[in-house]
Amino acid sequence: MNDFGKQKIPFYFIIDFDFSKAFIFRKADIDTDKVKFSFNSACANDTKKINFKINPPSFAEFETVFDNVQKEIKAGNTYLLNLTFSSRIEGNFNLKNIYETARAPYKLYFKDRFVVFSPETFVKIIGGKIFSYPMKGTIDADIPNADKLVLSDKKEIAEHYTIVDLIRNDLNRVAKNIAVERFRYIDKINTNRKNLLQVSSEISGNLPENYSEQIGNLFENLLPAGSISGAPKKKTAEIIKRAETHERGFYTGIAGFFDGKNLDSFVMIRFIEKQGKEFVFKSGGGITSFSNLEKEYKELLDKIYIPK
Repeated sequence: MNDFGKQKIPFYFIIDFDFSKAFIFRKADIDTDKVKFSFNSACANDTKKINFKINPPSFAEFETVFDNVQKEIKAGNTYLLNLTFSSRIEGNFNLKNIYETARAPYKLYFKDRFVVFSPETFVKIIGGKIFSYPMKGTIDADIPNADKLVLSDKKEIAEHYTIVDLIRNDLNRVAKNIAVERFRYIDKINTNRKNLLQVSSEISGNLPENYSEQIGNLFENLLPAGSISGAPKKKTAEIIKRAETHERGFYTGIAGFFDGKNLDSFVMIRFIEKQGKEFVFKSGGGITSFSNLEKEYKELLDKIYIPK
């Protein structure tokens, strides 16, 4: 990444949650039949309706892991942890037609191994300025006064403040003049199951002039993404590995594109993976001391959708 950046060579990148595996493709070399990217386009190329049956982890299984996380929180080892699970799904789809059907700001299809349709930017770099858009806070949009409820919810407020503070500190490792440009704004997401409201903030900073020569180092300093790990980040990532019942792999990693000058990237959430002949949908949410067991389980299920 550093080498391509120094030479101003446009390239795509896909990095897993652990920052242990990565795929880097020069734009000129990418096989667009096996690897497909879509940036900042909410359009779908296929109008086929996709239906699927969800086989999620049981409530009892979720409760066991949730309780273990709460013990870690009470012990002071973490105060925000993004807890995720895999749910088996069955239906009239394959990974390519999910990619073509889903409407999302960011999409990625990778070699019939997984597909991503993410609403969350990781970082953008425009004219030497870096921007991050952490997303924390989800609610069913059809609930009366949903926007007021999610913005006044004590648990959601604490979670969002924590993530914004974490991202500010992360950006401060690679940039100067860090500022919160927008705080807790709401986006609406339409899905095949229900409509959701999600809360985000915008944080910015100024990068050094030679930032493109150090793109790999920049991501090494920023990963894993705070919104899908927690705080304090290093210790929380260790707890995640012990607590979760699946391997994240590329789920909750990041992917993006450098055009020779500017860069756009996204968090790989809303993620379906092919495992043998089965498909799993990986989803989750942030756990704090204020979390309610039933609400967190419901959020896990609410995030299993195809955006339309």
